[in-house]
Amino acid sequence: MGTEPSVSAAAPAGGGAARGDGSVKAGKMPEGEKMRQCKQEVEQQQKEDEREGLIEFYSSYQELFQFFCSNTTIHGAIRLVCSKKNKMKTAFWSVLFFLTFSLMYWQFGILYREYFSYPVNLNLNLSSDRLTFPAVTLCTLNPYRYSAIRKKLDELDQITHQTLLDLYDYNMSLARSDWSTLSTRKRSSRSLLHHVQRHPLRRQKRDNLVSLPENSPSVDKNDWKIGFVLCSENNEDCFHQAYSSGVDAVREWYSFHYINILAQMPDAKALDESDFENFIYACRFNEATCDKANYTHFHHPLYGNCYTFNDNSSSLWTSSLPGINNGLSLVVRTEQNDFIPLLSTVTGARVMVHAQNEPAFMDDGGFNVRPGIETSISMRKEMTVRLGGSYSDCTEDGSDVPVQNLYSSRYTEQVCIRSCFQLNMVERCGCAYYFYPLPAGAKYCDYMKHIAWGYCYYKLLAEFKADVLGCFHKCRKPCKMTEYQLSAGYSRWPSAVSEDWVFYMLSQQNKYNITSKRNGVAKVNIFFEEWNYKTNGESPAFTVVTLLSQLGNQWSLWFGSSVLSVMELAELILDFIAITFILTFRWLHSHKMHSPPGPHPSSQVNTAFQDETSGLSAPHRFTVEAVVTMLPSYNSLEPRGTSRDGEMGHE
Repeated sequence: MGTEPSVSAAAPAGGGAARGDGSVKAGKMPEGEKMRQCKQEVEQQQKEDEREGLIEFYSSYQELFQFFCSNTTIHGAIRLVCSKKNKMKTAFWSVLFFLTFSLMYWQFGILYREYFSYPVNLNLNLSSDRLTFPAVTLCTLNPYRYSAIRKKLDELDQITHQTLLDLYDYNMSLARSDWSTLSTRKRSSRSLLHHVQRHPLRRQKRDNLVSLPENSPSVDKNDWKIGFVLCSENNEDCFHQAYSSGVDAVREWYSFHYINILAQMPDAKALDESDFENFIYACRFNEATCDKANYTHFHHPLYGNCYTFNDNSSSLWTSSLPGINNGLSLVVRTEQNDFIPLLSTVTGARVMVHAQNEPAFMDDGGFNVRPGIETSISMRKEMTVRLGGSYSDCTEDGSDVPVQNLYSSRYTEQVCIRSCFQLNMVERCGCAYYFYPLPAGAKYCDYMKHIAWGYCYYKLLAEFKADVLGCFHKCRKPCKMTEYQLSAGYSRWPSAVSEDWVFYMLSQQNKYNITSKRNGVAKVNIFFEEWNYKTNGESPAFTVVTLLSQLGNQWSLWFGSSVLSVMELAELILDFIAITFILTFRWLHSHKMHSPPGPHPSSQVNTAFQDETSGLSAPHRFTVEAVVTMLPSYNSLEPRGTSRDGEMGHE
């Protein structure tokens, strides 16, 4: 009956199709809603996956640092992030925190340096037990005149007497006529005299008198040095071996020629012309008499006949009680018979105490026994055990020392040093020094065969003492060694009231018939002072446990934390490395993506997919027009119905 009003309203779900003018049919609404719900579920699932991941990766260094400071057990770390609004506090705690870290690691450095210096503790132990008696070597201090070299020694004595007469006007009862005859005869044979003249004994002016002539009347003979000249083989280089004492110079010069005479005898060291009974009048150990099975004999060029007691490893002496009555007691003859006065200027005997299977170096550890004196030597045993490896430069048996052991004994430092010198002597001079063992294939030095060996020897000796040869560096101390601390007491023996019957008994038993009783005999007692013996051992002063304990103390001092705090710091470092790796990988990947574009088949597919997704996800606006008709009155129902039906049918 009038115009039909129309309103716009949102179409309900499942409505009809939209009209034109950009309107969308209501049938596509459920599909868009499903897409939104799907996207929300995916995003929610991703968030849940991030929360429940096995490995947590932080998006930035700041997030990592904040998480660490907020959750670590290290004291003071929370202060770095809890006061972000107060920059002054944050700066203060940052400086304090890193300063504390620096001080702690400075202490760590000191601890590590001390640990890798391998310090040791010295442990002193006192033990009481039956003690093995050491080896004892006793020498006569009387170089023996072998019958095989007696003629050459007499010749050397005559030359020396004439030299002393020329230098000091000292006449040793040698007639000049005999010297002239000897000089003429030896010059023709060019034997000993020729070589002695090649190494003459002469004087030289002292430093403060170098400007004065030798025959100046104002120069006294006491103001001159004395020595002998040594030259190279071609006489191009010479040096003067000078001494401030004329006695020392004469002995050294005489010894030099004496060694050459001994070296000319290939079997001189094997000659056994010793007489044990004429040197050892009495020998007792633990109140029991010694026999030949208790000693060995060797000859020393300067100290004469030497006897070593208790060096047999098969039957060693043991001392169960300390004291003078439970040790070694010797009565020795000190009168020099058929001696070499220019070589030995001492009366008495020389004794040395050393361990078994060690050579007796009489120059190093021996001391002299005075005639007419009873010498009582008390001993204290001392053992030293060193740590090897990184703790000390010691050797177990010398097998790792780059020096061949020339002695038939166990390794000692002195054995190594002498072997080192001898090997250098053979290499540099072409011959071996007579006082030391002979290396395989070498010969002893003799100026009959090696003219300039003396010049080479003294040059090498100077280098040896200055450690140019490196022997003191190569030869290391043994890790285990036994030493004996000695102390001596002296008394007159025999006493004035007992000397008559003592010498009478000696004359009856040992055919003692010397005239100088007081300087003819001496007595030696060697015994342990006490049962106890000392062991000096080493133990590591800084072990791994000690290091960890010290590190823990420092960590607790500066941060008051524990081992778990250290693990937290290690975790921080690992996370930092992981984030750095991830960010680097992303940067490289993005740099690769921004490279110059090119056609790629998959790019078009991805673009179409992105467009479709964006279209579906955008909200749809549509308009639906509905016709609302007022209901007719009851009277006009039929006509209007006819009209309505027709109208609907038209539609």
